[in-house]
Amino acid sequence: MNPSLKLVLIVGFLIVILWNLGAGLYYMLTDKGQSKRTVNALTRRIAFSVAMILLVILAIYMGWITPHGVGG
Repeated sequence: MNPSLKLVLIVGFLIVILWNLGAGLYYMLTDKGQSKRTVNALTRRIAFSVAMILLVILAIYMGWITPHGVGG
């Protein structure tokens, strides 16, 4: 797998996760509990986070990325 593709994929996931986190905060402040937009945004954030974790686990299993020890 191309290293730049891996980087773009992971950074893309992180941007989408942060976007949904910000959307949840915005909806929480503007809707004042009148709609389910906050819950939906935070649910999407959790789903994308789980998907990214599963993608990293799959990539390690398939040998696309190799984990390394911290500090040596």
